[in-house]
Amino acid sequence: MTEDIPNLVYQRMETVYRTESRHVLATLIRLLGDFDAAEEGVHEAFTVAMEQWPREGVPNNPRAWLVSTGRFKAIDRMRRQARFDASLAELATRLESETAVSEEEIEEDLSVEDDRLRLVFTCCHPALSSEAQVAMTLREVCGLTTEEIARAFLTKPATIAQRIVRAKAKIRDAHIPYEVPQEQALPNRLEAVLRVIYLVFNEGYSASYGDTITRHDLCGEAIRLGRVLIALLPQPEALGLLGLMLLQDSRRAARMSATGELILLEDQDRSLWNREQATEGLALVQRACAMGPVGSYTVQAAIAAAHSQAPSAAATNWGKIVDLYTLLFQAEPSPVIELNRAVAIAMRDGPQAGLELVDAILNRGDLEAYHLAHAARADLCRRLGQTQEARTSYQRALSLTQQEPERRFLEKRLAGLSSSNP
Repeated sequence: MTEDIPNLVYQRMETVYRTESRHVLATLIRLLGDFDAAEEGVHEAFTVAMEQWPREGVPNNPRAWLVSTGRFKAIDRMRRQARFDASLAELATRLESETAVSEEEIEEDLSVEDDRLRLVFTCCHPALSSEAQVAMTLREVCGLTTEEIARAFLTKPATIAQRIVRAKAKIRDAHIPYEVPQEQALPNRLEAVLRVIYLVFNEGYSASYGDTITRHDLCGEAIRLGRVLIALLPQPEALGLLGLMLLQDSRRAARMSATGELILLEDQDRSLWNREQATEGLALVQRACAMGPVGSYTVQAAIAAAHSQAPSAAATNWGKIVDLYTLLFQAEPSPVIELNRAVAIAMRDGPQAGLELVDAILNRGDLEAYHLAHAARADLCRRLGQTQEARTSYQRALSLTQQEPERRFLEKRLAGLSSSNP
């Protein structure tokens, strides 16, 4: 029995790393006032944990232990380097006197719970470009890799890495404060923060690559940040975004089979939808619409609400959804929104109407590298009996997707075409 204890400790450590590392980083940035020092502190704290926890056991409050250890290691490192830079000795002394000195004090520090929100607003400071704001926050607050962020931006990992390095330098050189802005400055900073939360949720709801459709940790983190944000600033778009995330996430249990296969919305068992979560989301959408004026997040939430309120796929009010997508496209023109509207029109008016719109988008070249555009075209061709066209589009979608459940789904659709049309 005792032989299993180290394995159990290591499993617990992996869980702690997944759930606490970004919290620890955010708090260390507040305590140390430096991104690089905080990142090194997190690394050193987990290194010490790897040595001590299997021997001594996991502490009662791992986060407080890691923060205290990381802070101590950072200050100790400054003192060792002080012989090369005298200012570091003074900084280390100041940090020792100004910050918490024990795990108990860290545990009782109420500001710790708000550290990640402070970090979001710091990363979204107007001194940074909008691209840098989002990339920095996704990396530092939520722990996405540069590759994951690059997929969200449809750009190269090297470009994202460069943005993050420059953003850190800007925060350091411009002495950007680590704080939630004053009330009068909050509205101007809200848009970037909402966009960050939205992109985090999207990566969690539909992972860009890997063995699963969703990443529950990212969805949960985005929803948590959304709740903290509306408690601070209950603006319509903040309410709408939280409502959107809750409505989308309420379908989680029905989106994948027990064997890990993707299940489309029209085929989902709606009894598996989380109705408590959906009800909360609907209430938030209604509240946001009543406050007005609404923006793109609230309109998207209204679309999700229309799906949630339909007792079955056949009973979905596609006319209303098309109208909402039209409104959304007018507010925020993008080829992806245009594609979603085309699919909704296909559901309302038939696959031929949708196919003409999808072909127009692809012919412009806007979504040539977007696998879902080709998958949508393939499905419309399949429904029209255009087998060869469907096969070509499924194959193109397969060549672009990096998510295994989507790959298996597309392969299954291709095999279905082959078996029905030898």
